[in-house]
Amino acid sequence: MLRNKKAQTGGLVTGLVFSIATLIVGIIIAFLVVNTLTDADLLQDGRTTGTVTNETSSWLNETDYTTTGASAAKLVSGSFTLTAIWANDTGGYNVSIPIANATVSAAGVVTNNSVVTHDNVSLSYTYTLKTDTELSADGMNTNFTSGVDNISTKIPTVLLIAAIVLILGVLVLLVATWQRMGMGSGGI
Repeated sequence: MLRNKKAQTGGLVTGLVFSIATLIVGIIIAFLVVNTLTDADLLQDGRTTGTVTNETSSWLNETDYTTTGASAAKLVSGSFTLTAIWANDTGGYNVSIPIANATVSAAGVVTNNSVVTHDNVSLSYTYTLKTDTELSADGMNTNFTSGVDNISTKIPTVLLIAAIVLILGVLVLLVATWQRMGMGSGGI
């Protein structure tokens, strides 16, 4: 029997439980840090506004039109504002279209709200662009989330390996106890 308990560890099971608990706490702390960075109002300082005047080759009919500003990688979703709409009619005259006749979605898709359709429509609109810091935080959030997804698919494998190590450890202890008891010598 061990009388001196100095430098003894809690054992294999305690080590495995402590390791898994530490991993879970670490992931939770990392999620909190990333979430705080993503939601911080400080990231929005320095946003710029993009302005498009007289975007041609658009249309305002039954189908939806996606603005060219919608393809901006730094676009703040929902920041589109229509400032002017007009169409060239068949006689070559510019016809002003009330802004209320169209809506623009968060993704920059313009939809006709009236029954009148127009071809050769020109649009003017503004939108807001994210700062580089916001893009970095968004990228970190995306990468962190996909990384956790990748790791979470491997958790069953890690737990299986831990279970095998635990079973092998128990078998080693049983064999050692069996040999100490002297039950291995076969005599009648």
